[in-house]
Amino acid sequence: MNSAVGILGLAASALLVAAAVALSAWAGLGLGRSLVGASLRALIQLLALGLILGAIIAPGRSLAWSWAWVMVMIGFAGWTVHRRVPEVRGLGVLSALAFATAALATLGVLFGFGVFPVNGQTIVPLAGLMIGNSMTATVLVSRRVVAELRDKAPEIEARLALGQPSKAASAPYLREALRTALIPQIETTRAVGIIFLPGAMVGLLLAGVDPMDAVQVQIVVMYLVLGSVAMTTSIVGLGLMRRLFTPEHQLVHLPRKNDT
Repeated sequence: MNSAVGILGLAASALLVAAAVALSAWAGLGLGRSLVGASLRALIQLLALGLILGAIIAPGRSLAWSWAWVMVMIGFAGWTVHRRVPEVRGLGVLSALAFATAALATLGVLFGFGVFPVNGQTIVPLAGLMIGNSMTATVLVSRRVVAELRDKAPEIEARLALGQPSKAASAPYLREALRTALIPQIETTRAVGIIFLPGAMVGLLLAGVDPMDAVQVQIVVMYLVLGSVAMTTSIVGLGLMRRLFTPEHQLVHLPRKNDT
């Protein structure tokens, strides 16, 4: 493997996983198999990704392949959200549309204003950062919306019975779900550079990039993620409200996972 880390470096880093497994065994946490499984899965997936990206973003390769890979990521992310929140029909399509909208908006700004050149080396990594972080927040907001409307059904139905439309009756619960999904990213953005160094910046520094150049790239990446997370969670949250109420402003029954 021609890289700065090499096979020996990868093997050495696996000792840290072994230490985590040993700690789990010592404390009786029962997480050893999960730790090993997650580490092996990450290894296989990332090695496969490296081979795929090497072919997609090779010099002279058509940008159509890069954009096709972005579409694959969007589709997979939408399917993942649906799998995490199966109670809502059509959530996968709604999430995929939200990811696509955010990708068009955020990448349109970065490429349209010439922040980054348009090539495979920028399209795929930036889209991956945007979609990956947005997917986590979208799963969170979807779960929270479903849980809020299911657990607070009597309150919501009382509001509806008093004549409130579904949008007004559900507004406090949607607002709380969006806050829950956005606050982690807001706190991460607020603490960057003080409490921790983000992965993108660490990678650039390890590659020998000038610190100020690495900082500028990291700022752009943080803004990209923050904007895309806000956009996707808002689209999905509002879309969920349309799906969870009938046209007659009645709350749809939301079974629990073990009831489906």
